[in-house]
Amino acid sequence: MSDAADDRDPIDPTPPPEGASDAVAEGPPVAEVLEAATPKRKPRTRKAKPKVDAAPAEVDEPEAVAEPEAVIADPPAPEVSEAVVETAEEPVEPEAVETPEPEAAEPPPPPPAKPPIWKRRPWQIGAAASVAVVIAIVVSLLWSLPLGRALEPLANPTLVIVASDGSPIARRGSYKEAPVDVAKLPAYVPGAFIAIEDRRFYKHIGVDPKAILRAVGANAKAGGVSEGGSTITQQLAKNAFLSNKRTFRRKIQEVLIALYLDARLSKDEILSRYLSSVYFGDGTFGLGAASRHYFDKTPEQLSVGEAAMLAGLVKAPSRWAPTENFEGARTRMKTVLGAMVDTGVITQAQADRAERQVHVQAGRPKLPTGSYFADWVFPQAKAVFENTYGETVVRTTLDPRLQAQAEKILNDAIARDGKVLNVTQGAIVAMRTDGRIVAMVGGRDYKVSQFNRADAERPPGSAFKLFVYLAAIRQGMTPTTPILDAPVQVSGWTPKNHEGKYAGREVPLITAFAASSNVAAVRLAHDIGRDPIVKTARDLGITDPIPDDLTLALGTGPMSLVRLTAAYAAIDAGEAPVIPHGLADWKKPANVHPLTKAELASMRDLLRSATQRGTGIEAAIPGAFGKTGTSQDSRDALFVGYVGDLVIGVWVGNDDNSPMNGVVGGGLPAKIWKSVATWAVNRDAPKPAEPEGDDAVSAAEDPTLLNPDGTPVDGAVPVEGAAPADPNAPPVPAPGPAAPAVPAAPVVTAPAAPATDRPAN
Repeated sequence: MSDAADDRDPIDPTPPPEGASDAVAEGPPVAEVLEAATPKRKPRTRKAKPKVDAAPAEVDEPEAVAEPEAVIADPPAPEVSEAVVETAEEPVEPEAVETPEPEAAEPPPPPPAKPPIWKRRPWQIGAAASVAVVIAIVVSLLWSLPLGRALEPLANPTLVIVASDGSPIARRGSYKEAPVDVAKLPAYVPGAFIAIEDRRFYKHIGVDPKAILRAVGANAKAGGVSEGGSTITQQLAKNAFLSNKRTFRRKIQEVLIALYLDARLSKDEILSRYLSSVYFGDGTFGLGAASRHYFDKTPEQLSVGEAAMLAGLVKAPSRWAPTENFEGARTRMKTVLGAMVDTGVITQAQADRAERQVHVQAGRPKLPTGSYFADWVFPQAKAVFENTYGETVVRTTLDPRLQAQAEKILNDAIARDGKVLNVTQGAIVAMRTDGRIVAMVGGRDYKVSQFNRADAERPPGSAFKLFVYLAAIRQGMTPTTPILDAPVQVSGWTPKNHEGKYAGREVPLITAFAASSNVAAVRLAHDIGRDPIVKTARDLGITDPIPDDLTLALGTGPMSLVRLTAAYAAIDAGEAPVIPHGLADWKKPANVHPLTKAELASMRDLLRSATQRGTGIEAAIPGAFGKTGTSQDSRDALFVGYVGDLVIGVWVGNDDNSPMNGVVGGGLPAKIWKSVATWAVNRDAPKPAEPEGDDAVSAAEDPTLLNPDGTPVDGAVPVEGAAPADPNAPPVPAPGPAAPAVPAAPVVTAPAAPATDRPAN
């Protein structure tokens, strides 16, 4: 019995508490008890904790009962041992359960290593890549910014348009002089800008947080934008690289660029670029241009007051431009002078003297910003001339005297007849046979309306028949080729002659052209086809769209008066196309080719017939060639023709496209054309040589000169060997009147058709 007792576990003398056996038998499962008693650990997401297999408790080892802490600390065994059951018999202290010491049993596992980037989740890789790309883009954009942009000439430099004689016509574009260097300026010049715009310029890093906070407070009190916090560096960033839009995005860009500029450039370099590009009003950019424009000085010559006045313009250049608002500019100047005193740039005495020493003296004469011709020629000049500092003088082909006369003739004609005829507008284009525009009137008053009607597209009417008949000549026809002048119907369309008059028989082409027969032109277009007509128009320089049907023969497709006049100039020049241009320095394109002699002879006969005995009789002057044109319902009326090497196109009508009162191309337009052409021809005609006066040759040069009484002229040197004149000799009679000049042969013109038979268009 004793041996058996030694093999059993020792018996705890303490009796179990009442109901303990029931609790063990009826309580929760042992696994749940152990799970509740075991402290929870944070689960590992990647590396699972290595599982420790606990050996099952043995009944013959009393240590299992003597040290229950080790049982709680170890992971639960898969089987329930008696030791575990016995531990449940004693009350478990909560402190013992909550403060296990597993670390004492084994060292903590090392933290799991981060997986390589290619094994991470896709969204993490994408986010990292996006951030890297954004950073790279921002850095590359900042690094690639052209730091010298503020020093470059403007994209739209000032162009001064001058006429062929050098007289100025208009000035267009922005004015900017060469960059300035603050090191070469008097100290008070940059000091004025720093005092009023950015007092902490030499202390901040491109952005001034104090100024921003101060501006926020001032604006909050004012209930609006009353003060800005931008530094000079930020203003440079905006002027050189950004727009003037007030958006949060632009402000962030401005801050980033300012920080970058401050890191890349010195303070003096930043200030030089700022002064070279800031806007001063009146279209002037930079201190050099402003000094010249307002005071006719260089920046180095500015006085204290002048520097202060220019510094004051930066905040509101249009409002305080001294050429427009001197008192406002003067008031602003006093504010700047006070700031200069506060910052120690000048003394109060200097400020007091400076107020009395400022006088505006414009360095550039005032010129119009445009005219009809200037607006038309400006794109040509901008395409040819490179961007540069200062002003670029562009010499053009305009004849200022002819231009002024054309404007007067057009205005007088409309003022005289416009009310009765319901004509409110007109246009004139005059060019030489090489395409040089010598006059361009785009309307009655440029100040009232800048719309250039000379370059606007309007239906040319019968003036388009030039291309129809030239295409027929190219097909082998001649001015005497017959064509039927009778009513016709083409594809359901019935064209009609003006006033419904028809010859009712075949007539020569020259007769049909002179009378501007519509039915003859449509028949001719039908016979030769549309394509040859279009090709002929393109060959003469017409680029406007042309209708696809036979109505093209009557000029229903709109086109520019400039290009239409250039097409008539091709007949006068004998080559095509004639390119209208306004620059004096212009080269003829390589695609110009001569017209054949047959084409020129036939077309000149046709154009002469229209002015001598046809619809253009009102334009008849010696040597005139031309053609009338009238659109449907008299909405447009034209006359285009030439005399000598001057080609003129005239249009009248209304901007609202309303019909005129019976106006046709052979009426008011032909009269205007004749007036302009007559004035130009008379002016350009060679003047007869004037007879030389008595003092044309000095007495010393011609010793034979005598006075009316026969005595030598004072100072005359007697000819060697010649006898002196006898003072008692009778006076030499004065020479008789010169024989009358032979009259010029009269110009023989074809008799005009009776007024009742004249076609109107």
